[in-house]
Amino acid sequence: MLIVLPPSEGKDAPRRGAPLDLEALSFPALTGIRERVLDALVTLCDGPAERAASTLGLGPTQVGEVTANRTLRERPAAPAIHVYSGVLFDALGYRTLSPRARRRAQDRLAISSALWGLLRPMDRIPAYRLSGGVTLPGVGTLAGAWRTAVGAAIEDSRGVIVDLRSSTYTGLGPIPAAARGRTVTVRVLQESDGRRTIVSHMNKATKGRLVRSLLEGDQQIASPSDLLDALSEWGFTAEVAQEPESGRAMAIDVVVREL
Repeated sequence: MLIVLPPSEGKDAPRRGAPLDLEALSFPALTGIRERVLDALVTLCDGPAERAASTLGLGPTQVGEVTANRTLRERPAAPAIHVYSGVLFDALGYRTLSPRARRRAQDRLAISSALWGLLRPMDRIPAYRLSGGVTLPGVGTLAGAWRTAVGAAIEDSRGVIVDLRSSTYTGLGPIPAAARGRTVTVRVLQESDGRRTIVSHMNKATKGRLVRSLLEGDQQIASPSDLLDALSEWGFTAEVAQEPESGRAMAIDVVVREL
């Protein structure tokens, strides 16, 4: 199984530790692109701060993010699962997983990243600021840089693929056609007064809890339909939104009424 997560904009910057070692990151086929994107980001942030902030979509109070990006190669690094600190990762609660679930996490989780492509939880990285929709000077769109290589890395996985990324990060590595028959995408809807809407916080928190269940649970998930059954066993209200046919992935809606 491969569970593909989005990153989080929020990150906890490591205070100590060895710096980044690109060669030590998982998915070594991505190393060349990582070098190119990292060089372009550092070069951009080493120039005029206002230009870099504008390119990265940062506001006046976020200029410190530009300064931090300049020294990404020298700053302390830590496991990615501890650096990413958003709602999804808080709900996943990696530090409180059982030892068995943590071992599963390293084997099953892949975190999508605009800077690194894909990461395993224990890959050591510095905190950085780069969103998936940015166009970097010298690189172009990040979707153009990553699309083929990240898609190939995902396709190379075994078993069911559970894709929890947002549309921006799906664009950085769409699921190849050959792998869509074993892929499930998940959308979270909040139901209130008979109406269903997408709420960002609810979406991320629910996906974090879903991932936790996938890591702690004993259910055998060998197909997309097995995931649907497992979600029901774990107490989620899950419905098929799109059957896996005509080269399309199965889409599941998880409906929540309370956070």
